[in-house]
Amino acid sequence: MTELPHSRPGHKNLLSRCDQARYGGHDTMPLSRHPRASLASVGTPPTWQHPTQAVTPVGVAEAPALYPARPSAWQYRSDIHPGWRYLARGLRILLETIAPALIVALVINLFIAQATRVHGQSMEPTLHSDQRLVVEKLSYNNWLHLRSPQRGDVVVLRINGMDELLIKRVIGLPGDQVEIRHGQVFINHQMLDEPYVVFPAEGDYGPVDVPPLHLFVLGDNRNFSNDSRTFGPIPMKNVVGRAWFSYWPPETLGPVQ
Repeated sequence: MTELPHSRPGHKNLLSRCDQARYGGHDTMPLSRHPRASLASVGTPPTWQHPTQAVTPVGVAEAPALYPARPSAWQYRSDIHPGWRYLARGLRILLETIAPALIVALVINLFIAQATRVHGQSMEPTLHSDQRLVVEKLSYNNWLHLRSPQRGDVVVLRINGMDELLIKRVIGLPGDQVEIRHGQVFINHQMLDEPYVVFPAEGDYGPVDVPPLHLFVLGDNRNFSNDSRTFGPIPMKNVVGRAWFSYWPPETLGPVQ
């Protein structure tokens, strides 16, 4: 290069060989191609584009198109097998509907009421074998204390050492003296009226005193019943609930008396 380019009037703009090759072999640079003039004629500088996009000169107004909105998760193509999706949907239905229903049923069964079936003939003629009952648990609940077992109540109870629940009638309350003479029940030396008994007991029993917080129970069919004459008075805490309603078979529909 012989001389640095100048733009003073009256002087030629001498260029280097490289610049001469760039401008067609002339040793002077046309004023129209002056670097400053070229920059001034460009206008808006090119906007940076994503590497995956075609590099083309665009204006500022086209910039949003270079960055399309990111698709939502559901718009991506899933590689999960349809069977797994159906399984996940089934589990969701299970958690949303069936599980709460099971929890409600469990709470009702534990604390409010439960269904049970009569086994055997110890409560004939009041209750029959395979009769279905609803056992109500709120009345004797230890926390609520709505009521205590009353004489004549038909209760469902558990006996230590026995797997099956028993259903019997409450005869003696705490502090009572129970005695059976000639098939007739006496409570505190007073004969007990029992319209539900069709087949009186044979023989005599007692007298026995019922301890505090205990009950003396008998079956209505006295000669075919395993009751307090065998295992003695039972603790009140062993009472599961009161036989409240009979729902099967249909001819027995109604409250248990």
